Amino acid sequence: MDNRWLKSLPLPLLRNMLILMMVGAMFIYSASFRMSPDFATRQLFWVGAGFLALFLTVRLGYRFFLGISYALYVLAMALLVWVFFAGVIRLGAQRWIQLGPVSFQPSEFAKLASLLALANFLGSRNPWEGEGKALGMTALLIGVPTFLILKQPDLGSALLLIPMGGVLLFLWGIRYRYLVWTFLAALVSSPLIWSLLKGYQKKRILVFLNPDLDPLGAGYTAIQSRIAVGSGGLFGKGWLHGTQSQLDFIPEHHTDFIFSVVAEELGFLGSLFLIVLYGTLFFQIFQVIERTTDIKGRLLAAGVLALVFFQTLINVGMSFGLFPITGITLPLVSYGGSSLVATSIALGLLVSVHKERSIF
Repeated sequence: MDNRWLKSLPLPLLRNMLILMMVGAMFIYSASFRMSPDFATRQLFWVGAGFLALFLTVRLGYRFFLGISYALYVLAMALLVWVFFAGVIRLGAQRWIQLGPVSFQPSEFAKLASLLALANFLGSRNPWEGEGKALGMTALLIGVPTFLILKQPDLGSALLLIPMGGVLLFLWGIRYRYLVWTFLAALVSSPLIWSLLKGYQKKRILVFLNPDLDPLGAGYTAIQSRIAVGSGGLFGKGWLHGTQSQLDFIPEHHTDFIFSVVAEELGFLGSLFLIVLYGTLFFQIFQVIERTTDIKGRLLAAGVLALVFFQTLINVGMSFGLFPITGITLPLVSYGGSSLVATSIALGLLVSVHKERSIF
């Protein structure tokens, strides 16, 4: 590989990404070695696949993906529809497509396709050419996947698309009054959104508002997660010695609640270290946005930041009880091939923007 090509990459960002992945593999092993040590091995395979996907994305370049963004969007929507007819059901949700020995979640890649299509659409127009049309098209590009993902049901992934769209509109230059009216419209339509939720999703929101509403049912996971976080103290119980996770008090502790495992075993200081890693990653992404000269590249980078930031915020927040449980993973750390590869592709697009369209 050409040394000049390597030097053009944002190596601190890639190093930070790799550290997060290794922390993830380490605590996936801790969370799962009693039931199946294969989870960590599989995650290492997905780490390799993620970096391969990242470098391939960088080689092709973000402009290549913007050029086929509408085709990717249509393909992603077709896969989301396919899930309803041929999807695999796990834990009561129909979110996966099985292709031989490999299964994947189309929703993870639909978020990327929606970002590419929206960045391409907004980046091709100026705000004075028609903000109403831009807002309507944004609502369409975000609304279709949000509805399809919500019906799987996958509330967490669906909700991530909304702040992403808001961030892109804000950076594009839409006037504030349009955002205010959109927010008011969302409030008015909230009863409709509530009616689309499944019974267990409604109960999770009610339990978030009142944790003691169903302590042995819908509130059980939230309570056990907070116990795990609090029991870690300052220094934690030590790697492989977390009682809440090792004794399976926390469901899905190698995926949705991996942060609870980190907090219990490494304590406050270890949790703070992980949060600082994410904070550094967000700052590095923000620097790419700040230095990018191409409006489409800037919108694309901002969308990547929005997706990764809000997913991290919601996952960590629900471990503390600050957000309702939505079944959303911690980027680069939680177990799961679809999430890790999709996040790697997103960061590959970001690296491509940095490499091709940045001023230093």
